[in-house]
Amino acid sequence: MRWVKSGTAAFRKILAEGERRGDTESAKVHSVVAEVLARVREEGDDALVEFTRRFDRFDLRRRGAAVSPREIDAAWRRTPKAIRASLSLAASRIESFHRHQDESGFTTGMPGALTGQRVLPVVRAGVYVPGGKAAYPSTLLMNTVPARVAGVREVYAACAAPGGEVPDVVLAAARIAGIQGVFRIGGAQAIAAFAYGTGMVPRVDVIAGPGNAYVTEAKRQVYGRVGLDMLAGPSELVVMADDTAKARFVAADMLSQAEHDEDAFVALVTDSRRLAGKVDGELARQSAKLPRKKIVAASLSRASGFLVKGLDEGIDVVNRLAPEHLALMLEDPWGAFERIRNAGTVFVGDHSPVAVGDYLAGINHTLPTGGAARFSSPLGVATFLKRTNVVSYQLRALAGDAPHVVRLAEKEGLFAHAQAVRIRTGKGAS
Repeated sequence: MRWVKSGTAAFRKILAEGERRGDTESAKVHSVVAEVLARVREEGDDALVEFTRRFDRFDLRRRGAAVSPREIDAAWRRTPKAIRASLSLAASRIESFHRHQDESGFTTGMPGALTGQRVLPVVRAGVYVPGGKAAYPSTLLMNTVPARVAGVREVYAACAAPGGEVPDVVLAAARIAGIQGVFRIGGAQAIAAFAYGTGMVPRVDVIAGPGNAYVTEAKRQVYGRVGLDMLAGPSELVVMADDTAKARFVAADMLSQAEHDEDAFVALVTDSRRLAGKVDGELARQSAKLPRKKIVAASLSRASGFLVKGLDEGIDVVNRLAPEHLALMLEDPWGAFERIRNAGTVFVGDHSPVAVGDYLAGINHTLPTGGAARFSSPLGVATFLKRTNVVSYQLRALAGDAPHVVRLAEKEGLFAHAQAVRIRTGKGAS
């Protein structure tokens, strides 16, 4: 881990790099994704078959794009009962938490006029579930359960499936979520299929779920054709800790994010040199026992340690980094929390590891990354809702507003706007 001290050029440089971490875009990734999207849009299933054969090494037509109910039932039976119970508990917690996010719209207005907003779910949602390096049933639940709570009529999942096999545990989660279908399609081609629709895959209204650089770039390029949750990048964690923190807890949380991906963003912000030294030791000791050693080592080689002068500077660093996950291990974590503006999820106190948020706390683990927590929010029910404004005027209300509307319309040179009011009321600007 690279340590930088407050007030130094290195500190300012590493912090600025952290603020810009969401800016990177590969020209190669962009061009590859553009080709995949164009081919799927123009050729439909033929392109899906070709890309699946090339990238996932199986024949989509022979195997079938949709996972059959029989396959899902068989996967359910093969999944150990204890795992099924844990998945069911996680799903119920996610559902309970997200039911508090329900929106019902509103009406308001003035004498003779009604204004309001109607809130409805989209009709169809597609969820992307990563695969390849690991199986992610938690991601399927985190993205499909809020859609179901929102009232989305049809929810589908696309799962990366090298060799054509979707992991049993992911299919078990799909059964618990009660979604309408699972497709064994991954990568940018899955995003294209959801965005444009093919014979095998229906077009959806919203696409949600994280993925690799190609999936994220595909989501970026189809935005406008379809709604998105966010452009989620590699996993992130910033720990803010003082001299009261337990080094073994700090290191354990940092490693839990470092093992996700070589490109994971991990940082520690502290004013305690003593803690910094202990955390370095704990990272070495604990990582030696982990199976994903190469991934952890690569991630930690890019990790940053910010030695700050005190709480105020530490909070400023955190707000500038705007991390996906923030862990507060401080003498007064709630006091610090009140001053945090930019973070996807905040884990307050020593006994709130990020892992509980990833699986069982009920909060959503699909979160803004790359500094997007400055302006973006976790995935939730609102991701799958759309709002329609409503206006209904009676003549007396229109007559009262007419002079103002006509005056403003004519000032902007939009005389047909003014005429649309005058023709109903006979009134113009005074």
